[in-house]
Amino acid sequence: MNKKLKYGLLLGFPSLAYFVYRNFPKLNILTGFAAKNVCSCTFEAGRELKSIEAGDNNFLPVFYAKNEINYEAKSVSSTIFGLKKRTSVYKEGIGSILLPENTPEAVPKLPVPNRQNFNLDLPYPFGQRQPENANFRTINREALKLAVENAFDAEDSNYQKTRAVLVLHKNKLIEEKYAPEFSSNTKFLGWSMTKSVTSAILGILEKKGKISLSQDHLFKEWEDDERSKITLNNLLQMNSGLEWEEDYTKISDVTKMLFIEGDMPGVQIKKPLKGEPDNSWNYSSGTTNLLSRFIRDQFATHQEYMDFWYSELIDKIGMHSMTIEPDLEGNYIGSSYGWATARDWAKFGLLYLNKGNWNGEQILNESWVDYTAQPTHGSNGEYGAHFWLNAEALYPDVPKDMFSCNGFQGQYIFIIPSKDLVVVRFGLTESPDFDINNFLKEIIDAFK
Repeated sequence: MNKKLKYGLLLGFPSLAYFVYRNFPKLNILTGFAAKNVCSCTFEAGRELKSIEAGDNNFLPVFYAKNEINYEAKSVSSTIFGLKKRTSVYKEGIGSILLPENTPEAVPKLPVPNRQNFNLDLPYPFGQRQPENANFRTINREALKLAVENAFDAEDSNYQKTRAVLVLHKNKLIEEKYAPEFSSNTKFLGWSMTKSVTSAILGILEKKGKISLSQDHLFKEWEDDERSKITLNNLLQMNSGLEWEEDYTKISDVTKMLFIEGDMPGVQIKKPLKGEPDNSWNYSSGTTNLLSRFIRDQFATHQEYMDFWYSELIDKIGMHSMTIEPDLEGNYIGSSYGWATARDWAKFGLLYLNKGNWNGEQILNESWVDYTAQPTHGSNGEYGAHFWLNAEALYPDVPKDMFSCNGFQGQYIFIIPSKDLVVVRFGLTESPDFDINNFLKEIIDAFK
C-alpha cells in the first residue's frame, strides 16, 4: 500500500468514526432526506443525479450520502458509509414516497388522482399558449431586467444560488430568467409554499359551505380533552397551542415526521396542548399535515379526497405540471411536497392577487383572501393563515400589503396588491445570503 495513502487512512479513520458516532442517531433521517429528494428530482423533475448532488443535496452532512438510482423500478436508495439504507419509490401521478427503514420496496396501492387538462386557447397565464408581449409604458424595462439579473450569480460565483425568477404585472408575464440547467419546463419543489396550497383547499371548502373557520371538535381523538376546543382558524394561523418542534438541524418533530413516519398527520394529532389556543403562535409543518387529514375527513372516499385538490384548484387554474406527493397512508403532504413549474407556481400567486378570481371564475371568496393576509396573534405581523406577511415592515422597502408563500432554501411567491405584482423566486439560499428586501425593492422601483 502506498505510504501516503496508508497514513491518510489512519488519520482519516478517527474522523470518520467520530462523524458516525455523532450522527448515527440522525442517519435514518439524513439518508431518508437524500433518497426522497433524489427520487423526486429524478422522476418528477427529470433532472440528472450529478446536478442534484451538486445542488439540492450539497450541504453537510447530507452530501455524504451515496445515492443509487434504479431507473427500471423508478426508485432511489441512499446510504451514508453503507449505513441506514433508505429507499424512495416513484409512482406515476402520485410522486415519490419515502419508505420506512427495512421495508420491502413496494408502495401500498393508493388512488391515483384524476386530472383534468384544460387546453384553453389563450395566452399564459390563463391558457396554454405562450405569453403575449406586454407593453406597459410605466415600466423601466432596462431597470427591471437588471433587477432580475442581480438575483442570479455571476459565472464565477455561487452565492445567491437563484434558479428562477418571474415577474408578473396586471396578469402579464413581464420578465423571466432561469439559471443554466433550468427552464420554464422544469418542476421546482416548493417545500413550505405547499402550505399555502393547503390553505387554499380549505378556502374552497369554506366557499362551498362545507366548513367554517370557527368550528371546533375537529378530530375524534380530541373529543375527551381540551384539544376539542381548538378551532380550524387556530390551525390555519398556527396558533393552536399544540406541542411541536420545527427544527431541521436535528432530530425534531418535523424531521421525524417527514423522513421517518408513514402517517404524517398522526404525528401532530397525538401531541398535547402546550399553550393556549389563539395565544401560542408556533410555526408547525405538523399542523399543516393535520389540516390535510381534516380535509380528507370531509370526503366519503379516499379517491374523492385525492381528486378534489386537482379538480377544484390545481387543474382549474391550469397548474397542470403540479404534483402534491402523499405519505404512505395516502395523505397529501400539504406541508412540504408540492412540485410545479415556476410558471404554474406563479398562477397560484395570481389567484390571490386577483382576490380569489381566476379569469372570471371566483375560486375563493374575497373574504378568504383578506383573511389569509390578516396577522396572527403573536406572530409580530409576520404570519397570516398559512401565508407570510410584511404587515410590520420586516422588509422596509417593500409595501406592507405584500404577503407571500415561503419555502425551505428560498422558494418564494411574493404577492404585492398595491403594485399589481407577483414575483416568483426559486433557489437554494435564504436571507441573509439572498437579500429579499433589496431584490424586491429593485423590482418595484422599475415600476415607478
